[in-house]
Amino acid sequence: MKISVVGTGYVGLVTGACFSELGVNVVCVDQDVDKIEKLKNGECPIYEVGLPELLERNIKTRRLSFSTNLRTAVAESSIVFICVNTPSRQSDGSADLSDVYRATEEITNSLTGYTVVAVKSTVPVGTGREVKAIIQEFQPTAEFDVASNPEFLSEGSSVHDFLNPSRIVIGVDSERAKETLRELYLPFSLQGIPILYSKLETAEMIKYASNAFLAAKVTFINEIADLCEQTGVDVRDLAYGIGLDERIGTQHLRPGPGYGGLCFPKDTIALVQTAKNAGSRVRIIETVVEINNQRKIDMAKRVETACGGSVENKTVAMLGLTFKPGTDDLRDSPSIAVITALQKNGASIQAHDPLGVQHAREILESVSYFDDVYAAIDGADVIVIATAWNLYGNLDLDRLKKVAQSPVVVDFHNLYDAVEMHEMGFDYFGIGQGHANRLSRE
Repeated sequence: MKISVVGTGYVGLVTGACFSELGVNVVCVDQDVDKIEKLKNGECPIYEVGLPELLERNIKTRRLSFSTNLRTAVAESSIVFICVNTPSRQSDGSADLSDVYRATEEITNSLTGYTVVAVKSTVPVGTGREVKAIIQEFQPTAEFDVASNPEFLSEGSSVHDFLNPSRIVIGVDSERAKETLRELYLPFSLQGIPILYSKLETAEMIKYASNAFLAAKVTFINEIADLCEQTGVDVRDLAYGIGLDERIGTQHLRPGPGYGGLCFPKDTIALVQTAKNAGSRVRIIETVVEINNQRKIDMAKRVETACGGSVENKTVAMLGLTFKPGTDDLRDSPSIAVITALQKNGASIQAHDPLGVQHAREILESVSYFDDVYAAIDGADVIVIATAWNLYGNLDLDRLKKVAQSPVVVDFHNLYDAVEMHEMGFDYFGIGQGHANRLSRE
């Protein structure tokens, strides 16, 4: 079987590389000539654990290739995956499907023989029907089916997630499409991986509902953490305690500065807009979006509180710029919102991140970047642990006290214990560590 993947962004590149690793012949197509040439040479444009090795190995075996020639790629493929971006519209937050529809039109002109057009991009309910209508309009005699095959990848572990999925969701309207995709995913079904076949609309909604639920779970523990601070409860023990309930689980129960990244922010907003367009409401998700936006502002206020109420003329060491560890992605990162707010209130920023500095330079102004974490801390009035990189949980605390202007630490991820930090002489502010957070102020 040969497949083509339209779009070589985060989802498309991982999808193409992983399918080729499973023995499928894959051609990834993109209009960006420079990007395609770099990929042909094995250059990986994104940071993702294990992805460069997959590219190198499968390019050598010629199971994986890259092209700007969509017509030829589609004509030779049994399945064409649409993996283009669906960003949020600035006007109302709904998903911008311009690239999906543009790709559909280009695919339509290249169809020869029976083809399954599978939408892997995250799209609102009804998009698959629209894709089908476009193809039928431009090619009434085309022999094809449209499928919805959403991805469930987490940045930083997407290769592992693809090759070891918790489930595979496939929305189809015909037995022929079902059998074609069943053949592609046979290696997974042989491993006992659950595969759900459903209507197009159901598969599309599963993706949005999954991300919205996880975003709500993150927001829930953040709200509970704030309550813990006022009631003497340690949110770390609380999260473990409730997570032992199999109905709840432990994942996504670590309090922090709010969710960010490629998926949760845009998908929650898009789901809210989808509901409005359908004459319905998802009030829980509306509230989740509101709380998460406010959470980032509140994190900046926490830093101000740690500095005695103002950061004017203060130097803030910001440790972490990406929205989470294991990626170089800064999209909707809480760190960006916090830095912007602190700068607005007169703070100077000294920043460090293992992977995110290059992208940060394109977004933030008037920030001093350092390759060494202790250089970033040098002379700082307050140290903010903004991303939960392992590096920041293993700092030399004695050295930290020597180079910082003041031993003040604001820890958005509870990488340290409040009582222990207080005993070492730090003015420490964690998240939801009960009254221990206030020991240094008492």
